[in-house]
Amino acid sequence: MKKIRWGIIGCGDVCEVKSGPAFYKCNHSSLQAVMRRDPVKAADFARRHQVPRWYADADELIQDPTVDAIYVATPPSSHAEMAIRVLQAGKPVYVEKPMGMSYKECERMNLMAKETGQKLWVAYYRRSLPYFLKVKQIIDSGSLGKILTVQTSFFRPAIASDKTQNTHTWRLDKNIAGGGYFYDMASHTIDILMFLLGNITQAKGITGNVRNLYNIEDTVCAAFLFESGIIGSGSWCYASSGLEEQDETEIIGEKGTVRFSTFNFSDIEHITGSGIEKFSIGKPEHIQQPHIQSIVNELLGLEMCPSTGESGSRTNWVIDQIYQ
Repeated sequence: MKKIRWGIIGCGDVCEVKSGPAFYKCNHSSLQAVMRRDPVKAADFARRHQVPRWYADADELIQDPTVDAIYVATPPSSHAEMAIRVLQAGKPVYVEKPMGMSYKECERMNLMAKETGQKLWVAYYRRSLPYFLKVKQIIDSGSLGKILTVQTSFFRPAIASDKTQNTHTWRLDKNIAGGGYFYDMASHTIDILMFLLGNITQAKGITGNVRNLYNIEDTVCAAFLFESGIIGSGSWCYASSGLEEQDETEIIGEKGTVRFSTFNFSDIEHITGSGIEKFSIGKPEHIQQPHIQSIVNELLGLEMCPSTGESGSRTNWVIDQIYQ
């Protein structure tokens, strides 16, 4: 069977363990070329991961005839630009999350995918992880009965370097990231909730910069309505004390409840009248590998990847509603 030969635009930190190695460890897949604006860092990544080619110019990688598909791993501010250039070159593209800086950007990307007839996927890779597939299995089994509501909460202390205006990460620069840590991290939670429960059709939120550690929101509260009628709420704080850390989602049905986390991979708790059943399911070494394998398999006509441009753009739509 043929191999899908990948190229990466933006081989930075996220590519070191989370995603990069998966492209050459997945079945019927290889990593053919990488690109980074810093040629020294691009060459170093290629050397350490035994990648045949490296570039300092994105267009050179996009036009490389030995590259079949491309992963865009740059910050969100360039997702739309890069993805559209890949699609116009007649190649499928896999884009990091969040898909774009806004829902309108995502619409542009999806329109280009439709016009070029090329595939577009988004790195909401939790949709492919055994941990979350187990949660979905519990919900789909009917053991919870009719789902009534969902509540999610995430609190963590401020990162030490973010307490100084001059040292914080690009993830706190709205012009690069689109928003703060909520935009970067909570998008995973919003997406997985829609994977489990269906699309959110209404969302409202309040955002605030409560600690004033940086010039972007650090706390968000939101309410949302799913197309099925399920009502949900969420609370996120990225500047709490070290005494208050939480990562929990609770889906409550008329017959039972399921509890799980977005990032910690704590035991899944399946609670019914019969008691509490716990499932311990860890994450893979390269957390994106099952998702990337599903994309490779789709390109080979074997299955469909569960995170598309359409589903990814829906997550951006919900975030836009919350920020409004």
